[in-house]
Amino acid sequence: MSDLPQNDEYDRRFAGVAKIYGDSSFQHYEQSHVMVIGIGGVGSWAVEALARTGIGEITLVDMDVVAASNVNRQLPAMTSTLGCEKVEIMAERCRQINPRIKVNIIDDFLTPENVAELLNPVPDIVLDCIDDVKAKLALMLHCRFNKIPLIVSGGAGGKLDPLKIRVADLSKTEQDPMLAKLRSQLRARGICKKPKEKFGITCIYSIDNPFSSADVCPSAGLRCGGYGSAVVVTSSFAMIAVAEVLKKLDLKKA
Repeated sequence: MSDLPQNDEYDRRFAGVAKIYGDSSFQHYEQSHVMVIGIGGVGSWAVEALARTGIGEITLVDMDVVAASNVNRQLPAMTSTLGCEKVEIMAERCRQINPRIKVNIIDDFLTPENVAELLNPVPDIVLDCIDDVKAKLALMLHCRFNKIPLIVSGGAGGKLDPLKIRVADLSKTEQDPMLAKLRSQLRARGICKKPKEKFGITCIYSIDNPFSSADVCPSAGLRCGGYGSAVVVTSSFAMIAVAEVLKKLDLKKA
C-alpha cells in the first residue's frame, strides 16, 4: 500500500493554502520548482514555509552540518541533529509535511566554478540565502544572464527588530554592507551603472542598525560578520522572502 496520503487527506493538509491564495495559484505552486541555496538561519525557515505552502519541488543546496552554534536561529538545529547534514534533515522534514513533494539534495556549496552546473536543470525561481559575497555575486551574474528569477537575502546578523525588514530592488537597498558591495561589483562590470537603474534583483534587507553586545564569544562560529543573530529576525527574513517567491510564481502563472 502506498505511503502517499489519499486525495482527501492531502486536500485537508493544504486546504488553507488553496483558500487564501486560490485554487489556481495553489495548483501552480504544486507544479513549481524552487531552489534554496544556503540552509541556515534564513534558508531553513524558508524551506519550511515553501513546503507548508505546497511547493511541488524544492532543491536544497548546502554542504554544512548542524553545529551547536546554530541552535539559536536555525530550524534543523537540535541536540539530536548535531553533526548531521542540514540538507538531509530539511529534506526529511519536507517529506513529513508533504509526502508528495519532490526534494532534490545538492550536498555542496555554490561557487563561481559550479554555479552553472548546480542550476541545471533550471528552477522556476532561486532563493539566495548564502552569506558569501563571491558566491552571491556569481549567482547574481548567472541568474541575470540566464534570466532566472532570483530573490536575495541580505545580512541578518546584528539586527534586532523584525519590523525594520524591507523589500527592494538591489539598486535601492540601505544599511546592508554586503548588498552594497554586490551592487558596486555589478556596476564595476558594467551592469546598471546609472544610480537609479534597477538591477531586477529583489532583495530582503533590514534598515536596522546592527547591534553587538560587548561580551561576544569568539568561539561562537557565527557567520554573521562578527555579530550575533536573533531567530525572530532570521525567520522573518525567510517568511518575507517566501512571500516574494509566491508573488513571482503568481506572475509567472498570469
